[in-house]
Amino acid sequence: MAASSSFLSEEHFMCSICLSVFIEPVSTSCGHNFCKACLTMHWDCNNVCQCPLCKEKFNRRPELRVNTFISEMAAQIRKSIEVTSISNKCSNKPGEVSCDICTGTKLKARKSCLMCQISYCETHLEPHERVAALKRHKMIDPQDNLEDRICKKHERLLELFCRTDQTCVCQFCTETDHKTHDSVPLEEECGKRKAQLERIKAELQLLIKERLEKVKEIKCSIDLSKRDAERQISVSVQVFTALVHSIKISQTELIEVIEKKQKADERQAEVLIIELEQEITELKKRGTELDQLLHTEDNFHVLRSFPSICTSPPTNDWSEISVHSDLYAGTVRRAVSQLKETLNKDMESGVKAFCDAELKMVQQYGVDVTLDPDSAHPELILSDDRKQVRTGDERQNVPDNAERFDICINVLGINSFLSGRYYYEVIVKGKTKWDLGVARQSINRKGNITVSPEHGYWTVRLRHGRTYSASTSPPIPLSLREKPQKVGVFVDYEGGQVSFYNVEASSHIYSFTGCTFTEKLYPYFNPCLNEGGKNSAPLI
Repeated sequence: MAASSSFLSEEHFMCSICLSVFIEPVSTSCGHNFCKACLTMHWDCNNVCQCPLCKEKFNRRPELRVNTFISEMAAQIRKSIEVTSISNKCSNKPGEVSCDICTGTKLKARKSCLMCQISYCETHLEPHERVAALKRHKMIDPQDNLEDRICKKHERLLELFCRTDQTCVCQFCTETDHKTHDSVPLEEECGKRKAQLERIKAELQLLIKERLEKVKEIKCSIDLSKRDAERQISVSVQVFTALVHSIKISQTELIEVIEKKQKADERQAEVLIIELEQEITELKKRGTELDQLLHTEDNFHVLRSFPSICTSPPTNDWSEISVHSDLYAGTVRRAVSQLKETLNKDMESGVKAFCDAELKMVQQYGVDVTLDPDSAHPELILSDDRKQVRTGDERQNVPDNAERFDICINVLGINSFLSGRYYYEVIVKGKTKWDLGVARQSINRKGNITVSPEHGYWTVRLRHGRTYSASTSPPIPLSLREKPQKVGVFVDYEGGQVSFYNVEASSHIYSFTGCTFTEKLYPYFNPCLNEGGKNSAPLI
């Protein structure tokens, strides 16, 4: 048997009905072999008794007897298959699809046949790769529940897709219930769906990319915030350390002055006390002499001593002499006044340091602002690069579009801010009047305009060449030590803040805080009238 099996392969002992090695093999009169159970079931399911392979018909059903020789050979083949499978450790793992044909140890399926509704391992798949009729079967990667791919109504393969009902159908379905529907092969619909999936995947990748960039942006913002916080802490420590140092020095100096004055008073008092005690001693001595003279009975001695003892002893006039403690309160007041002056200087220096740091921080958000000619009042003249604006002497012939200011001499930047932080600078040198700031998109651009936050404007302005104010309701006067030549404008949209800075002096001019922005903001400029050439300089 062993010698025979070496010359005969498994295919010689495979039933063409179940495609497995024979079990109880029987032979027909035409010479073909089948499993007894397979052939009996085939004849039971068909009205005609014929050979499943050559189609030879039999007048009556033959009596089937097991071919013992073939049965023994098939048993050896099955045993050989099982031994080989075990030795090669090819049995399927949990979660993998098993071969439906294998008996005993189940091997891992390599393919599933949609026509047969059976999954095959490498060995049992061989007929589908060799036999012409089986090659036409549709093979897919191993799948469980192959019955789900068969039409429950017609028991045919679901190989079409009804786009009308969005369901898989068989060929018979398209000739009955889905006859008027739009049906296409599964491959065509799958290709269409995969194209959609590719678009969805691309959109998903884009969303992921955008979010990764946003994460990077947020991390960068955190880093910037951390560095800015460290700078601010460093500056504040320096400023407050200097202030504390000045106070300590002033305190030490004041204590030294008071202690010196107090010791000087003590020394003066000690000298006076010594002189007084000396005079007291002399006076007591003279008193003793007088007492002795009064009690003597020697008249001659009394008369002779009288002239000298009646003479006043040498003493100072103490009526105008006194010791007054120094007015230490005055000393303290003068020291405090001097300390105040020192602290004011230090505070100014500290404030300037803070302003320098603040200005450097906001300048990180610098943007390039360009003027919008469609919004410019007809008398305004814009430079070719749209970076400068000045007021002309007559109205220009320009379209009266909805965006254009028609009465107030205003112009907006073409840039809009809907989120984030932005900073830009405007040169105002040589001008006696101007307005600067930001305005919301929905402002009224026709007729007379009230410039205030309530009407959508957050601005500061100069009038008469020296009077500065914030355009609130009512306006807030601004006291500026230096006349700005370049004004910085900073907008923090989410923070609700609009701030103005004197760039060259590194000083803060004014801030609108606690604002609520709900629409686009635009840079706002008003160079004002020429005033006979006094205010002809442009805003740059």
